[in-house]
Amino acid sequence: MFAHLPIETDRLILRPWRPEDLEPFAELNADPEVMAYFPAVLSRQESDATAARVRQGIDRVGYGFFAVEVKEGPSFVGMIGINVPSYSAWMPCGPCLEVGWRLSRTAWGKGYASEGARACLGLGFQVLQVTRIHSFTTVGNTRSRAVMQRIGMERDPSADFDHPMVAADSPVARHVLYHIDRETWAARHL
Repeated sequence: MFAHLPIETDRLILRPWRPEDLEPFAELNADPEVMAYFPAVLSRQESDATAARVRQGIDRVGYGFFAVEVKEGPSFVGMIGINVPSYSAWMPCGPCLEVGWRLSRTAWGKGYASEGARACLGLGFQVLQVTRIHSFTTVGNTRSRAVMQRIGMERDPSADFDHPMVAADSPVARHVLYHIDRETWAARHL
């Protein structure tokens, strides 16, 4: 297992996945509000398959979308992490490292996404020594876009793109791309 897990912040523990995470993960993936900016909600089988891919990725490379536990709170509220999307070769950033999150509605509005994402940026820049990290979402996902801005990311409007894994006629096909460089992050955090 990755030597840097778990990752602890003031309020969160980003940790490896456990079998008991599957049920609350399936619940959040079946929530139409949580999945409003994805092509569709996920069935239990699809959710379990997603969790298995995420776990396998962490086992293979040592990082990915970690399970999120709230200290003195719920033992699972979603996932936050860094990942190289399998389809990123077809994105404007080319193969790239992304920071991302998916949290249950009960965890919204508490700053957890920003807090966990900042910790993951630190992992990417300090441990993995990458030079740039990206994040992306649909044009209308103002909540996620606000998180990207809060963690210091900047949007490049010329890099907006149609997601390669979403049908071209889908209302969630068009995506915005944000990024942060190691130097920018270091100037704010070191």
